[in-house]
Amino acid sequence: MNETPATSTWEWLLAAYLLAALVAYVGYRAKALTAQGAIAAGVVGGTIFGLGGLAWAVILIAFFVSSSALSFFKASDLRKRRASETFDKGGRRDGAQVLANGGVAALLAALSSPLGSAAFPYLFAGYVGALAAATADTWATELGVLSRARPRLLTTWAEVDAGTSGAVTLTGIGAASAAALFIGIVSSTALLLLPGEEFAPRLAVPVVIAAVAGGLGGSMLDSLLGATLQASYWCPRCDKATESRIHRCGVRSNQVRGINVINNDVVNFAATLAGALFGGLVYILISYII
Repeated sequence: MNETPATSTWEWLLAAYLLAALVAYVGYRAKALTAQGAIAAGVVGGTIFGLGGLAWAVILIAFFVSSSALSFFKASDLRKRRASETFDKGGRRDGAQVLANGGVAALLAALSSPLGSAAFPYLFAGYVGALAAATADTWATELGVLSRARPRLLTTWAEVDAGTSGAVTLTGIGAASAAALFIGIVSSTALLLLPGEEFAPRLAVPVVIAAVAGGLGGSMLDSLLGATLQASYWCPRCDKATESRIHRCGVRSNQVRGINVINNDVVNFAATLAGALFGGLVYILISYII
């Protein structure tokens, strides 16, 4: 667990939330976040930085910056624009999206302080797994829609349109794998280079494995839920699949599968929770082996 800085706890927390608010404002000005998204990001970031520590915050920033950058990558590409018509929300993340991707991570960071150093390795591994899952899902979505091959539904392997919930491509799977490894490397590097992490040498290698397991496990669950339980609709006017009850053309869509209360935010939250569990379990297994 991180040592408390020289300043008082309240001063440190205030500084953490102010810094998180500044980063969130930059994200809002860059049109990566909505106003509600910026508020949620400030709360999530402040909690992680203030109660987790600098290493935890660096991993969160790696997720946010890389994911935001990819949302703007080839934004004008026809394949990406067509796929975006399927999504329930636009490229700017709102409050629900921020909490769905970062809520589990913020909770684990908040628990790291009261539970003490004995629980730190497990909480940190779970935290890395949660953010690896969120990053893997985002990278897979942003890069997978650019694949030249048509996506296939995970459950039936039938070809579907780009952007369809539960669809996968080799490009997307590769992007998810790269994202999970990226978060693992950032996490390990942050542990080794930043001060105050007494478990750094023991966690450096296992945390990379936890990130890969959490990232791939969480992203695959995301696709599975997207192909089964997530509500999917069909716009009768545009003759297109969509995640939204009201399509962007303004016409009410017809539900074709899934449960109407399970939207993309619910699926993302479940995926990050699964990523945390995978990350934590992998660390437990590795700790028994070595």
